[in-house]
Parts: sequence; C-alpha cells; structure tokens
Amino acid sequence: MYRHKVDIKFVGLLRLLVMLAACIVLLIFGFLLTEAWPFLFSEHGGQLFTDAVWHPTTGQYNLVPVILGTLYTTIGAVSVAVPFALATAIFCQFYAPRWFGRLYTSVMEVLAGIPSVVYGFWGLVVLVPLVASWQGSGASLLTGILVLSLMILPTGTLLAIAALKQVPSEWIQGSYALGLSRWATIKNIALPASGHGMLNALLLQSTRAIGETMAVLMVCGNSTLFPFGLFEPVRTLSANIALEMAYAMEMHRAALYSSALVLMVMVFILLFLNQFQNRLESTANGKS
Repeated sequence: MYRHKVDIKFVGLLRLLVMLAACIVLLIFGFLLTEAWPFLFSEHGGQLFTDAVWHPTTGQYNLVPVILGTLYTTIGAVSVAVPFALATAIFCQFYAPRWFGRLYTSVMEVLAGIPSVVYGFWGLVVLVPLVASWQGSGASLLTGILVLSLMILPTGTLLAIAALKQVPSEWIQGSYALGLSRWATIKNIALPASGHGMLNALLLQSTRAIGETMAVLMVCGNSTLFPFGLFEPVRTLSANIALEMAYAMEMHRAALYSSALVLMVMVFILLFLNQFQNRLESTANGKS
C-alpha cells in the first residue's frame, strides 16, 4: 500500500513537470507571436515573401533567401551526417571489438559536448581557407554544411548506437541460429527493430541543425541574397536574428520576431511529422 501511494505521488509529480514544460513552450510561442504581431498584421505582413531583398533600413523584409539558406544547410548537413552516423553505429555494434566500440562511444560523447562556437572557429580557420582554395571566398553554403554535419554527427551516432542496443539480443541470436549472415541480420532484424530510435535521432539532428547559430554565422558568409550554388554565401534564420536584433527597432524588430516564429514553426512541423510517423507505426503494429 505504501509503494502504491508513493507511485501515485511520483506519477502526479511527473504529470506536473510535463504540464510545466508544455506551458513553457506555449509561453515562448505566445511571446514570439505577441512581439511579431505589429508586423504580421499590418501592411508589411506580406513583405516577408514578396519584397526583392531583406534590407530593413529601406523597408524591405524578404525572408525567402534566409529560409532557403536555413533549409539548404539543414538538409545538406543531415544528408552528410546521417549515413556516417548509421554506418559507424552499425560498425561499432556488430563488427568492431568491444574495446573499440567503447572507445569510439567515449570520443563521440566528448565531441557532442563541445560548444558550437568551437566548431565555428575551427571551420573559420580551417575549412573556410580550404574551400576558398577551390572556389569563391570560402564562407559559403558548402562550408556551413560541412561544419553543421560535423556538429550533429556525434549526437546522431550516439542515438543510433543506443537504438541498436535496444534490439533484443534474443532476436539477433535467433537470426544467427537460423543461418542468416551478419549483414542479413542487420538488414532484416536490427534496422527495422530500431527504426523508431533512428527516426528520433534524425529528428534531433535536424532540429539542432535548424537552430544552430554561432557556427553558421561564422562560416556561411551571411549574405541575404538567393543562394544558387554550394559556393555561394548564405544566411540562416537564427544567424539573421543574432546579427540584427541588437540594433533593430520597431518594424525591423517585429520582423525579426516574425522570423523567429517561422523558425519555431519549422521545428513544430518536424515534431508533427515524427509524431505522425509514430502513430502510423503503432497502428501497423496493432493490426499485425
């Protein structure tokens, strides 16, 4: 009976904390909407997607190039990091000696804890001159993709390893007992069983890449023009806010809050897609 009462109190505490976290998110969203309201619901509201350029001093607020810069850097970084994270996780879990797997995991944990400004400084000192030796000024979309992919790779690798470790060992041993090869076991047993964890890893990598500020601010060139190639400079939404919020006034400030609102909506869309995928999986598992 005592344990039952303790469990009830603990569940009540957990519910309270969950509600508090949800309230904080709603308050943030409400604050952004309140600050962006004077811009969104005025004659300037449509300018976010219709003006020629982003140039607030002349009353032009086109966010499309900045949104494209955010999407391009995020998609590029995830496209580079995810295959490497998955491959290294499979290698550590199924092919590498245990001591190597533990060592590699420890290294990834250290890399995951390095501040983003350190990655940005490294990219500025090393990658920018390297890319400049190929083409352009070096501060470009390609440099941002490389730095971001290096930043999100450790987190994605650790989550992928954790997802593979959650696969019951009985399934793996049963597959070997039936005569399946190691790769067939990975392909047909381990990867499908760890699919939910892999999707969560992909979501976390994507949200971190979307919201990254300092690294992309230092290596992407911060141009608000439309990017037409990998060697073109770009600016992301988060970098745009960090660069201009300190001196923004009135409509300019409200436009920056509008861009923050767009950034938050992009994250919400990713979360919604993840929840939708989870519901589809649950429905499929229930029917099976």
